[in-house]
Amino acid sequence: MQKFKYPLATSSWGDEEIGAMQSVISSGNFTMGEKVAEFETDFSRYIGSKYCLMVNSGSSANLLMIAALFYTKNQEIRLKRGDEVIVPAISWSTTYYPLYQYGLKIKFVDVDLETLNYDLNSLKDAVNENTRVVMAVNLLGNPNDFKLIRSIIDPFNIVLIEDNCESLGAKFEGKFAGTFGLMGSFSSFFSHHISTMEGGLIVTDNLELYHILLSLRAHGWTRNLPSENLVTGTKDSNSFVESFRFVLPGYNVRPLELEGAIGVEQLKKLPSIIDNRRINGAKIQSALNNHPDILIQKEIGESSWFGFSLTIRPGSKLTRDLLLNKLNDLGFETRPIVTGNFAKNEVVKYFDYEIFGDLNNANHIDQNGLFIGNHHYPMDDAIERLKSLKN
Repeated sequence: MQKFKYPLATSSWGDEEIGAMQSVISSGNFTMGEKVAEFETDFSRYIGSKYCLMVNSGSSANLLMIAALFYTKNQEIRLKRGDEVIVPAISWSTTYYPLYQYGLKIKFVDVDLETLNYDLNSLKDAVNENTRVVMAVNLLGNPNDFKLIRSIIDPFNIVLIEDNCESLGAKFEGKFAGTFGLMGSFSSFFSHHISTMEGGLIVTDNLELYHILLSLRAHGWTRNLPSENLVTGTKDSNSFVESFRFVLPGYNVRPLELEGAIGVEQLKKLPSIIDNRRINGAKIQSALNNHPDILIQKEIGESSWFGFSLTIRPGSKLTRDLLLNKLNDLGFETRPIVTGNFAKNEVVKYFDYEIFGDLNNANHIDQNGLFIGNHHYPMDDAIERLKSLKN
């Protein structure tokens, strides 16, 4: 396997994370426990949400968000099979799979060629009285324009949820991405802003949804619910009775105690990690803005710069193969921009879906886009090399 001088992802672990793991190993308690709870508390405080739930991946976080909306008692937000959910045409696969798995009608909408998030004109035209949910995906660290999204969906009383797995630390108008919707998901997989090996989180200010999530995370039982809760009411005072009482069709997507302990230490580093990624982001903007052949991502609000997207401008004679070869020769590892146009994948034959209008921008990005890694340390040498793309 080829090794690259400038890889997509690198570790931000140090002695603190190793020490945290050793502490858990010494304790002998590897299942979800006090360290997971500590990380959840720290994360909710950092992000500014009332409640936080850690799970085993960002994909599971998306799954539980959708599931919770099927079991809420609040009819204004409760979903049923066949309800319409609008999604951007570019995102990770497990943005979409829970929608299929719960029988929802998926409507693909085009993205903006520069921001890589929703094309807001297409979103405005796609929304109608049948739309129940808009899933906002903040791509590659870049938050959506939530002010405009709200102006589009609020007249229809549409539920907004966020897949923020790639954009921890991003802000729009001073508020963290992932906190604009009824719920927001995050990922702490290795390649993301912080890493707990595998891991994901959900944040919400809705107490009932939080209680539902607590049950869904572990078998759909009541064991992890507080004595007074909004799923079952008052629990039996006999813990034996409640130990194997199942009330929701849940999962087992609990995180490990090791992951919680690592998360506590990683979160302490997060402000510095984001600051350094933004410094690199400013430098990439300076180096490649107004490039004759390449578009870089247009920042909305304050991006946390997951990576640096490079999209060949429409009409340019530059090809992606040529750009890939140049980047590889310069030492850069590359990937497509997430999945490109997800609607092109064979798996959608299983979906109940429609494509709204055309997906011209998603198709262009699919055929002419890629991204390279950003990191939590200075990248001056790498960015200097990228300047040669202008030659």
